Amino acid sequence: MDMLTIFFRSAFIYIIVLFLYRLMGKRQIGEMQPFELVLTQIIADLATIPMSEISVPVLHGVVPVLCLVLLHFFLTFLSSKSTKFAKFFNGKPIIVINPNGIDNVALKNLDMSIDDVFEALREAGFFSVEQVQYAIMETNGKLSVLPKSDFAPLTASDMKIENEESQIPVTLICEGKIMKENLSVLDVSREDVLDFLKKRKIKSVKNVLLLTIDRSGQVFLQKYKQKYETFKLTEGEIYDKIKLD
Repeated sequence: MDMLTIFFRSAFIYIIVLFLYRLMGKRQIGEMQPFELVLTQIIADLATIPMSEISVPVLHGVVPVLCLVLLHFFLTFLSSKSTKFAKFFNGKPIIVINPNGIDNVALKNLDMSIDDVFEALREAGFFSVEQVQYAIMETNGKLSVLPKSDFAPLTASDMKIENEESQIPVTLICEGKIMKENLSVLDVSREDVLDFLKKRKIKSVKNVLLLTIDRSGQVFLQKYKQKYETFKLTEGEIYDKIKLD
């Protein structure tokens, strides 16, 4: 009888936890943000207690899990509304390789070694720092790599074509908000961005899902519920104010 009880309790809790994970839109472990990973581990531990301990009421496992799910939605909501809050909980992407090579200061801040960087590069399909223009350690622990033009798929060197070096796009607007901390990277002001939108006949920053510009003048612009567009800056479109390499 006890075995049958454990079976049904386990099945019930499993279904509840599975439903909640689906509701939370859980990603793979390697794609989770820090607070999501911690939440997942705690939920897993809480769920196992009433499964194996018949003396523990099922609700004593389900209620704490429900509370944590509500906390997850609350933190996710705050993160979507405040970039400062999101950075506090998730951190921010850090450039570990730039055109000058490996950034040792960044590695110390991340508590990483050179071997860790090489391992992450190999996982991304690169075996030499010379192949990489930029490498960014994301908040989920994954390394994003922007290869040099000569080592990108279908390389310019294979086609015997000279090509400009790749540039990292700088996000100026994300989900209807101007990224204030990124304005100084391109040496522009909030007013410059608003003037740029006005010339593109965009009434409000809130209408923009994403706006990125790199130092070569390449623009990615997508408004909500519309297809994105890419184009090169021309004179009069914030062109003369951006630090172009």
